[in-house]
Amino acid sequence: MRDTSTMKVMKTDEEWRALLTPDQYRITRQQGTERAFSSPNFELGRQGTYHCICCNRPLYRSQAKFDSGTGWPSFSAPITDDALTQHPDASYGLNRTEIRCADCDAHLGHVFPDGPPPTGLRYSMNGIALAFEQE
Repeated sequence: MRDTSTMKVMKTDEEWRALLTPDQYRITRQQGTERAFSSPNFELGRQGTYHCICCNRPLYRSQAKFDSGTGWPSFSAPITDDALTQHPDASYGLNRTEIRCADCDAHLGHVFPDGPPPTGLRYSMNGIALAFEQE
């Protein structure tokens, strides 16, 4: 994924707090995680696009969504290769890859190498970090 630092959405902490609900702020700006199966964007079958809750950048199409059985909305691929950035995450004693929105650095979730073909990837997202726009 390419560096999109020239397109960054920059806001102060105070501006993010005013824009987001407390849960959205905790997850996207403080690298939090929602409880499994609690996501507002968990259901399958809806056609549309998932956007970053912070800056509205399109991130995933519903066609890439699948039921991973993990309790978090899962996608096999982002809408474009440059929509996301990857960052090493060793929190909680785990070795994972954090996924952030390329435009605003919102924490979205993590990517794992146990997804379906053709990518073999599972982008496990916090649904509260996503806004759904139905087609």
